[in-house]
Amino acid sequence: MSVSIESNFGADYAAHLPLLGDSIAELLAFFGVKRVYGVGGDFVANLINTLDKRVAVLPSSNEMHAGFSACAQAELNPLGVCMTTYTVGSLPCTSAAALARTEGLPVVFISGAPGEAEINSQALHHSVHPHTAWHTDLDAALNAFKALGLRAERLQGQRHSGQPNVAAEQFLQLLTHAYVNRQPVYIEVPRDLIYQPTQALSLPTCPSELRPQALNLSGAELIASQISTQLQRAKAPLVFLGEKLRLNAPLLAKILSFCEHNKLPYATTWFGKGMLDESKPLCLGSYNGVFSRLPSQEYIESAADYVLELGTAIFPSDTNNAFSSQTHAIDNHGNKTMLKGTAQWEADIAAVMELLSEQPNIKAAPVDLSLDIESNLASTSLNASDAELGYHHLAACINAAQQACESPFIFVPEVGNSLFASFELTTLGSDIGRSYLANPWYAAMGTSLPYARAVVDQLAEQGSAQPVVVITGDGGFNFQANELINLQKQGANLIIVYMRNNIFHLGKAGDAPIYACNHEGFDPKLLIQAYGGRGHLCRYDGEFVDTLCGCIASGGLHLIEVPAPIEESFQSDTTQKLNCYIGYRNGQPEATRRWQELCEKRG
Repeated sequence: MSVSIESNFGADYAAHLPLLGDSIAELLAFFGVKRVYGVGGDFVANLINTLDKRVAVLPSSNEMHAGFSACAQAELNPLGVCMTTYTVGSLPCTSAAALARTEGLPVVFISGAPGEAEINSQALHHSVHPHTAWHTDLDAALNAFKALGLRAERLQGQRHSGQPNVAAEQFLQLLTHAYVNRQPVYIEVPRDLIYQPTQALSLPTCPSELRPQALNLSGAELIASQISTQLQRAKAPLVFLGEKLRLNAPLLAKILSFCEHNKLPYATTWFGKGMLDESKPLCLGSYNGVFSRLPSQEYIESAADYVLELGTAIFPSDTNNAFSSQTHAIDNHGNKTMLKGTAQWEADIAAVMELLSEQPNIKAAPVDLSLDIESNLASTSLNASDAELGYHHLAACINAAQQACESPFIFVPEVGNSLFASFELTTLGSDIGRSYLANPWYAAMGTSLPYARAVVDQLAEQGSAQPVVVITGDGGFNFQANELINLQKQGANLIIVYMRNNIFHLGKAGDAPIYACNHEGFDPKLLIQAYGGRGHLCRYDGEFVDTLCGCIASGGLHLIEVPAPIEESFQSDTTQKLNCYIGYRNGQPEATRRWQELCEKRG
């Protein structure tokens, strides 16, 4: 005999049950989600209408861009959220999901799905279903995201008439998994569940209470004692901070406070760039072996006699470890303590730092770094530089403009020559906690404008007018120019530095048409005008610095076109070495000779 929830548990209990859509909105708000990026569609329409009452449901120019914006959102918040319709909307998000998986970003990919009442032998118009098939495949998207290593589930409806569904609890468990493990999840929500009652939840006061509170690993006091002894003995200590710390702001702040109190110099990895204010006297910048060019590089590579390495990757990445050139001084240092952070939320590092912080001054005598910070901030003069601009001077010019404007920039470089030139930028403080956000190229080109979009939203939420500078080549820009419409709608305070050479240059190994990315007749200055912005053309260093400062002063949306010569002398130092490395890996004899010579000099 069929029974109802009301007859089974009583009218009061039945009236107590929320609708699933309302529970989903409540749970997103609980995790601090204020914005959801996505593209609408039929299967997700019910959820959009419900969420719109509690969070900002923002449009993206396409689903992949929505995913990339959610990735940037997750860099700055407990969760990033992307929402699309079934299959045709969710499957384009797999590139962003791969990026989130690689970078350890807590992104929630929500997809509308067919209602449970719709599942039958008839193929749905959104399903991945060839006309010759003998069965429908309703799990194509679920399986695609699972193949990337994501936890992927479809919410389940009522299975017994007398019991409410537990879809809200299932949704909470998935969000908790993303938050606690810093990993993306994929959730399909059948559209007919949105307005159905679900089991009511009892939430803690804040998301941090969902994290494991106890550290189940022992020995922190022994590690702290070892580190203390080593620091006391060292004449030139160095603290090397890994990229894990960029998503753990409280722990990073504790470590930096410890370094400042004990006068300990510190540096970070390439992937950690932007989490430090590089104008601080003890900050040595972002280091990556032969690919780095830092004022403090000699201290890192020759003077440091003890390294405390915190929060670096368990398994080293070639990109982040000098492309396996064996020139990364931290990798090869003979006297160091590595504390990788093997517990959730780096609780083991936090325990050791707590013990170290309780001790008196470990390194009372200041270390003489002999750093020339000013030359790093402004190695190009504002006054009289009419040298032809290229990637070789780009970072120095932007650093000079940042110093002249007396306003810290937030940098969003695009994959390609722009990314590798950007490692010479000086990152300062930020109103959102990060001054440099980049995809280290797992998801390839097309992320900088969606990333900038999320950054601009975050700044607007905090009432900040801090300028955002996107650095992109013309190839990468053409991947994503359609996202300009949303930046226009935002009234974004954004400057796009558009380096133009009409080709995909990084790693170019021939003259096949595939390397051509532009047409000589294309005028990006007219394009930016169509989106309510202003276009500029700069060919020389001083002209560029003045223009960039003017764009910052006037605010709004700007694009600065810079003709970028492809001759090697106009490439950044890092890009020259990287192109040499790519040629070496592709077996080119001359590149192999030059690469081996380079490594021998620095080995």
